[in-house]
Amino acid sequence: MKLLIDTSHMAFHVGRPFERRLDDNGVQRLDRKTRAPLWSAQLVVMSDEGAATINVTVAGDPPHLQQGQQVTPVQLVAIPWARNGRDGVAYRAAEVRPLAAAKAS
Repeated sequence: MKLLIDTSHMAFHVGRPFERRLDDNGVQRLDRKTRAPLWSAQLVVMSDEGAATINVTVAGDPPHLQQGQQVTPVQLVAIPWARNGRDGVAYRAAEVRPLAAAKAS
């Protein structure tokens, strides 16, 4: 189940720019539907409740972002998961735009 996140009252900054998502063998992971390569960036999320760091995955060509740059994740979803006695939440976005580009569109 994917849960769409309302990001309208949050600010996002790049903690670590996009890197290839690798499997256990060091091979870049691919999107199951489109077969596009997967990339992950660390984003610092700030809201009235405080701050947190999340890793957000996108498929396709990632934008070139700089650490500290303010961005907007488009269609950010949380995907709860459980496997082998472990669980967590994965975050995925259709894209991550630099804030200036997000305001221009």
